[in-house]
Order: sequence, then C-alpha cells, then structure tokens
Amino acid sequence: MSPHDIAALPPDMKYGIGQPVPRTEDPVLLRGQGRYTDDISLPGQAYCVIVRSPYAHGIIRGIDTSAAKAMPGVLGAWTGADLKAAGFGEMQCALPVKNGDGSPMKYPTRPSLTTDKVRWVGDPVAFVVAETLLQAKDAAEAVVLDIEPLPAVTLPSASAAPGAPQIFDSVPRNVVLDFHYGDSAKVAEAIAKAAHVTRLSMRNNRVVISPMEPRSAIGHYDRQADRWTIHIGCQGVFGLRNQLAKQVLQVPPEKVRVLTGNVGGSFGMKTAAYPEYACLFHASRLLGRPVKWTDERSGSFVSDHQGRDHETTAELAFDKDGRILAARVTAYGNVGGYMAAVGPNMSTGNYVRNFSSNYAVPLLEVNTKVTFTNTSPVSSYRGAGRPEANYFMERLIEVAAIEMGIDKIELRRRNHVRPEQIPYKAASGLVYDSGDFTTVMEKALVAADWAGFPARKAESRRRGLLRGIGIGNFLEATAQPMKEMGGILFEEDGSVTILTGTLDYGQGHAAPFAQVLHDQLGVPFERIRLVQGDSDRLIAGNGTGGSKSIMASGTAIVEASAKVIDLGRRAASHFLEAAAADIEFARGMFRIAGTDRRIGIMELAQRLRSAKDLPADVPRSLDVKHIFDQAPSAFPNGCHIAEVEIDPDTGATSVVRYVTVNDFGVLVNPLLVEGQTHGGIVQGIGQALYEHTVYAEDGQILTGSYMDYCLPRADDVPGFVFNSHPVPCTTNPLGVKGCGEAGCAGSMPSVINAIVDALSEFGIRHIDMPATPEKVWRAIHSARKAA
Repeated sequence: MSPHDIAALPPDMKYGIGQPVPRTEDPVLLRGQGRYTDDISLPGQAYCVIVRSPYAHGIIRGIDTSAAKAMPGVLGAWTGADLKAAGFGEMQCALPVKNGDGSPMKYPTRPSLTTDKVRWVGDPVAFVVAETLLQAKDAAEAVVLDIEPLPAVTLPSASAAPGAPQIFDSVPRNVVLDFHYGDSAKVAEAIAKAAHVTRLSMRNNRVVISPMEPRSAIGHYDRQADRWTIHIGCQGVFGLRNQLAKQVLQVPPEKVRVLTGNVGGSFGMKTAAYPEYACLFHASRLLGRPVKWTDERSGSFVSDHQGRDHETTAELAFDKDGRILAARVTAYGNVGGYMAAVGPNMSTGNYVRNFSSNYAVPLLEVNTKVTFTNTSPVSSYRGAGRPEANYFMERLIEVAAIEMGIDKIELRRRNHVRPEQIPYKAASGLVYDSGDFTTVMEKALVAADWAGFPARKAESRRRGLLRGIGIGNFLEATAQPMKEMGGILFEEDGSVTILTGTLDYGQGHAAPFAQVLHDQLGVPFERIRLVQGDSDRLIAGNGTGGSKSIMASGTAIVEASAKVIDLGRRAASHFLEAAAADIEFARGMFRIAGTDRRIGIMELAQRLRSAKDLPADVPRSLDVKHIFDQAPSAFPNGCHIAEVEIDPDTGATSVVRYVTVNDFGVLVNPLLVEGQTHGGIVQGIGQALYEHTVYAEDGQILTGSYMDYCLPRADDVPGFVFNSHPVPCTTNPLGVKGCGEAGCAGSMPSVINAIVDALSEFGIRHIDMPATPEKVWRAIHSARKAA
C-alpha cells in the first residue's frame, strides 16, 4: 500500500494494528530538536571528569589528588575511599544463578571507584569536579596514580587455567560461575550411540557497543527535599531508580528520581548503573549544585560494557537418518573485570533457552565456566546470548550436512519442529506455543532464488570472484514480559497520555503503542502522547530489553483499556440514563444497546472532568493506572539467506544479496518491524565481517578508537528483501512475538555460512568471526599451500 493510499484510509484503518504508520518521533529528531542528556544544562552545574587506570591489572599503592585540587576552577577531587566514607554502596549482579553442584554463584561487588586493585584499562579510580569542563580535564591529568602493575589475562579460557593471574582473591581460578544444565549421563549415552557426531570449536568475538550517543548524566541532590535526581540516558527509569536507590545510594526508592529524554541508542549497554553516577551524587551533595558528566568516544571504548566474547565447543549427535539425538555445549564466558548486572546470563541461561533454535533437539547439555578477565566488563548486547546460541547451532548444522553428505536444506527440514508438534516442549524446558518453521524457510528459499544460485556463482567466477550462499535459521526466546505499567490518562487539553515503564531508545515506541490504544479505545491517534522517562510518574516498569516491549507494554495497554471501558460504561450509564449492563462500547463510542443514543469516549472524559455532584457510584475520570503481571516468553523465528562475493587475491568479502523471512507474530507496525530487522542485520554483518575488540597480552586495548575498530557503513550492505510469515503468538492478547534482536540472530550465521560455502572449494570448513580480509586471505593461502 502506497503512502497516498494509507493517507486516504479512515482513521480506524489508517492507524489500526497492522498499518505501517511512520514513527511519530522522527520529525522532531530530524529537525535537531531532540533532547538528549548532554543537551541539558542545569543552573549552576559543575563538570566531572573521571580518572581511569592506564593498567589492566595492578595494586593501588596511592592516589595523590593534591595537585589537581590546587588548579584553577577545581571544586574537588575524590577517590574510592571518599565514596566509601560517605556511605555509598557497591553494585552487584542481580541474577540468582547457581553452580552445577548447587552452590551459589560468587558475588563480588563492584565499587564505583576501586580502592585495592585495578582490574582493566579504564577501571575508574578517582574523579575531579570543576567550574568548566576544560578545567576538570586539566585537573584530572594532574592526579598522580601509584599503581604496581601485575600480569594480566584477557581470554576466558586462559583466565581459568592453572597459574593465571588472580583477579579476585575470593574467586579461585577466576571462575565466578561453573554452570551446568542438562542430564550429562543421558547426553553422553546419546552421543556414544550416535551414527554421527559433529564437533566444532568457535569463538564469538567481543564487540564494542557503539550507540551514537555516548553515556551522559547530571546528578543533583536536593538537601531540602532530601531527594536525588539524575538526568540520564537509560533503558528503563523505574528499574534504574531501584538499583541506584538500593545498591548505590542505599536509600528508599522514593528518594530517587530518574529522568530520561531522548536516547541515542543503547543495545543493552545503558540498562544498569555505572560507577560515574555515584561520583556525581557525591559531588552534588557536597557542593550543593548539579554535576554533569559526559563520556567521550575514547572513554566509551574502555568504560562502557562490551558484548559477546565466548569460547565454545559444541557437539551435535545424529542417528543414521540424520535426525538430531542430542547436543552438548562446553563454553567459557567472559564477564571482564567486574560482573555486570546480568553478566553471566549470556553464555549460560540464554545458551540453554536458545541453542535448540527451531529444531527438535531431544537432549541438551550446557556447561559453561564464566570467568573474570582483565578486560572491560561484558553485559547485554543486542540479543544477549540469543544470537550466539543460534549461530553455534547453524554452524553445526552446516558442517554436519557436509560431513554426512546430506543436503543442508534437507537436514534442516528433517529436524525442524513440525506444526503438529506444537505446543512443543523444548529441551530447555520452554514451550513453543506457535510457529511454522519449515514454511518460513521454504518461503525464504523462493524469495532468495536459491535454485538460481549456480548461475550467479558462475557469473561471479567470470569476474574472478568466489561466491557463496548461506542460510541462517533462528528462533529466539524473548525475555519474559512482567510487571509493566499500563497507565492511560485523559488530559485537560484533550490529549491522552500512555504511561508505561518500557523506554524508547531508538525503537520508535510512540506510534505502535498509540496504534494499540487507538485499536482498543478508538482514541484519535494524533491526540495520544507517550510518557516513559520519569520514574516519579510510574508505579512499575521493567524497561526495554530482550525483545519484549510490545508484549509487555502492549499487553499492559490492552488490560488498562479494558478497565477504561469498564469505567466508561458506568459513567455513560449516568449521562445516558441507562443501566450499565445496557451500555455497549465499540470504536470509541459508548451506546445504549439497540438505540442510537451514544457518547464518545473523549466527550465522556471531558464531561466527567467538568461535572459536579456526581453520584458516588459514578467514576470521577476514566484514568487508569494498571500493572500487567507477566506472560511467558515468545518465540520470534525466521530464516535469513545471504550471498557473498570474495576476492581471492585480497580476501575482501562483500555481502551482495540478502533475503529474510520472519515470523514475528502479529505485526502491530510492519514499517517499524522491518526497520528493526534491518538494524539487527547490519549489526550482525558487522560482527561477522568487521568488528573485534582486541587486547594485547598486557591487557591494553589495541582497538581503542574507530581508527582501529571497524564498523559497517551503509555502502557495506546490500538492499534487504524483507518478507513475513506471521503465526500469531497464543500467550499474549496481541499475538505479538517481538523483533528487536532477531536481525543479529539470522545474519551472523547466514553470512559466515555463505563465506564458508564460497571457500569450500579449498576444503575450508570453518572460519571464525570476524572474517576480515586478512583472515580470509590467510585461510585461502594456507589451504593452497596444504594442497
């Protein structure tokens, strides 16, 4: 449907669920009128600069701030000892995870400023506050650090080896969690009896999380009100408020207010509290004025949480007919120098929940040693273990097909969970409620013209290029939607406000949430406003992450709308002088059944507001503040097919064709879903071909800027063909499944499978990400020498 056709539709169709409504935020953002944290300046604010460790590992012998304090404009300089004396608490992981033997995971806490040792390059040790930013920068350089360097370790497997540098005295051999899932004896028996077992060791490369907007915050303590306020970009103000209150400030949550405006991306990184925030609060309380800090990109490369970084050996056992009998995953997961709020989850719980993908895997075992290393902490990054697990499975399937001499498509068909098996209880214990996995793949094969690939390969060969095609099936278990606010307020100016605790940091929530409300209540779309970024206005909120926002906030809006309708029936019965049981509601109108007597919901809200002396049983407004409880995870799934061309003389790889067919359930807004998918695909291509955080043996980061760390550009990717095969989810009222992270899950395996397909003529069966030109060239060169 063209934009002209959409504009001509009546409102109930133009803005209803399923319509490609453009993002309502974009006109403001494109005019440069967005309000990000660094755009905010509060009266009297001072400026903070953090002093960070130049060493990856070392003992702090002393920190001298005297010279910094004496410099012009400096208001103060403080260390971790000052924060501890002032009563600030320490951050810690919130996951209740146990070791394989049932003992609890070790929980070393993270101070905002370390006092004993530094544990990675960038570990914050002190901070300076001054009247201007330049004065604060100059003074920070005058802080003298006396650090005794120690040996460092950066790989998780090396960290767990005997004799490795000890990062925390309380964590022997740096293994913070020795995770186990599954029945080892049954898996071992299945593998031993299998007709074929495919084994593959893979590295999921560490990546820098690169949102357009660096982290920034302004902290302010109001002594008179005894309240703490922080302006900050995050992924959910309610959850961040609670963490700051309970862990950092150690005050009741109602003493803390978190305010968030526009956020320029996060991808999981801005979810939780960081050390800088306690520093701002401490200085503000002492100075009696707001204190602002904004990171620079060079600082972001070492101070922000990073993503991925797993070393994994996976095994897939098959019977004589090529059907999967069991899978076993043995891994090392890197959490860096400290454990982030959900640091261990990616290579443990999310491996379990996502490794089986859309295949019938009877038995699954996952064993992961999660270790500390002298690197930046690792936490959630778009998918947070879901893309990794799907990548491992798809690489195993691809290699197994070659080893068993079975067509790669047929092997996938043979092992898909079939529609008649649904609801299907996976080896993870999760129940797939919906899906048509083989049909999704078949539609992708047609859209990609799989049958026509040999002709395209021959044409590339004539130009001296290698060409490969790769498939990436995926199924993700989304985060479980729970405890989300659905507030609906009818304002005096005739607008309607949605209050909810998810947070838009680039997704475009305003339009689809308004579409849901418009669909439920018939409220004019253009009058709907969205409020997410003020913790004082929320009564619950679980933030945005794990591809659950439309399931959580959408369901909360549906349930809150039902309460509005109930209130409206009672109110309409008064104004229409009829029994509430006789009042019907449809398309924004309350009507006496069987008559033409009616009142619109907007008029009803206005009359309630202006009415006086209403009877006791008549509601005073239609406003609702509701908390949606919880629902199971959903299972978005799909099939991506990529084609690449490789120059064998240089190893340079180009993605030249790309098709994706997805089942995201009901598409509330297809336009935004396609955009989210495009973004995830590009990030997956980035990890597959370009991105890699590299550390030297002493822990120094070698890819500390975009001069050394490569991100994909627009001209590195082709146009994407996006198709849908929606099978509605049955566990939420909208039938939605989530889509935000799925692009990564399909693009990483499809691109690497395509590269290996192109290199298969040299006998190459695997190449680790990122498949840089040098790595590809070396693989070709080594294969030619061996031949």
